[in-house]
Amino acid sequence: MKYFVDENSIVREIWGKSETILFIFVGASAEFALNKAVDWLYFTGRLPADPLGRLFSTVAYARQIIFSNLEEANRAIDKMASIHAGVESRRGASIPDWAYRDVLFMLIDYSIRAYEIMEREMTEAEKTETFHVFYRVGSRMGLKELPATYQEWKLAREEHLVQNLQKSNYTEDLFRQYRKHLGLFRYTVLLQAQTLIVPETAKQMLELKKISLLSPVIRVYKLSRALRLEGFIKNVLLPSKIKAEVKDLDSVPVKSNIKATSAEV
Repeated sequence: MKYFVDENSIVREIWGKSETILFIFVGASAEFALNKAVDWLYFTGRLPADPLGRLFSTVAYARQIIFSNLEEANRAIDKMASIHAGVESRRGASIPDWAYRDVLFMLIDYSIRAYEIMEREMTEAEKTETFHVFYRVGSRMGLKELPATYQEWKLAREEHLVQNLQKSNYTEDLFRQYRKHLGLFRYTVLLQAQTLIVPETAKQMLELKKISLLSPVIRVYKLSRALRLEGFIKNVLLPSKIKAEVKDLDSVPVKSNIKATSAEV
């Protein structure tokens, strides 16, 4: 059976561990709040109403693509494109091409950054492989002006960070929602984690600290994995309502778990 992502791919390793996936969310939560097209996420109301639930529906969809065979993954990508087209139809406008590319670029960048924070430095070949997996997702969706190589993507990513991010009323409101749904302690942890993973451009816009207090905690957490204590630490840090979902991130996703609306903006 041919899979969309090879069974031995570094991308499967990245998206098969709850720790790296949570850091991908941490980075995306910061950058989505700054993106100039964030109003599209407010159009449906799903993200500000339930940012944690929105996380897991999006993560589940991405993981379904990564762990599915080629035919099922292509169907999932096509369905995702169709859902977005439906949202555009209801609003009577089109999501900008650059906004689609921004999301794809985030998945590439934060996949690499998250893995390097929680595991080890990736090789150039592994980074290139990560780029190519998501390039194929974007290509299947019909996204325009995609960079053809990892080196071209790095340049395009820097341009997007400069051109497509800004702090706005949406930024402030979304961070208020994060605090509301996480509580003060876990919200503080979120900010410290964002300091670790987001690019310097976004970090400056959000006025995050230059040094994260989470760095020594990460080192302790890595040690706890060897001692089999990581479950205890997750129970302390994670809200009760998402603990089961986080636990599921350490296993291969089941197709039936994906809801039809999970890819909606």
